[in-house]
Amino acid sequence: MSDSNNTDIKMADAPEGYTGAGFFATSFEKVIGLARANSLWPLPFATSCCGIEFMATMGSHYDISRFGSERPSFSPRQADILLVMGTIAKKMGPVVKQVYEQMSEPRWVVAVGACASSGGIFDTYSVLQGIDRVVPVDVYVPGCPPRPEQILDGLMRVQDLAKNESLRRRNSPEYQALLESYNIK
Repeated sequence: MSDSNNTDIKMADAPEGYTGAGFFATSFEKVIGLARANSLWPLPFATSCCGIEFMATMGSHYDISRFGSERPSFSPRQADILLVMGTIAKKMGPVVKQVYEQMSEPRWVVAVGACASSGGIFDTYSVLQGIDRVVPVDVYVPGCPPRPEQILDGLMRVQDLAKNESLRRRNSPEYQALLESYNIK
């Protein structure tokens, strides 16, 4: 084997820190952020065609497991990311909110597709015009339906948020005020 085979492997960059002979030191916050970013467990809340596109991201061609999200969680208590995909009827709004409230902190929400983001083409009395009316949204993935690459890009945006988020942000008065504005305890 030649050394050229080893250069094809892309290693994740280490967080900022101090390196010496036999040691590496960095802040606890950066280590936790790196761990969170590379082990996000999605909860797919799929109601229509965007869910099919998400299923494609789980397959071998797009392989969401490359990003540490190979374990979809169907229990809100074991999930980090709520992926809302598809049309959400107004009657489903309280269900989405209840699922969000059952998730433990830190939690992120991704609105996948035009319907979850803004109601899409369904500007009717029965369709929720964006899930941000019931829960705070961190990342919007556009498209009708979005391609699997776009869903992966949305996941990578959540990874950036998880990696760079302060450990104390969730206890800040600003975050508490945000949750209070959605009537979330």
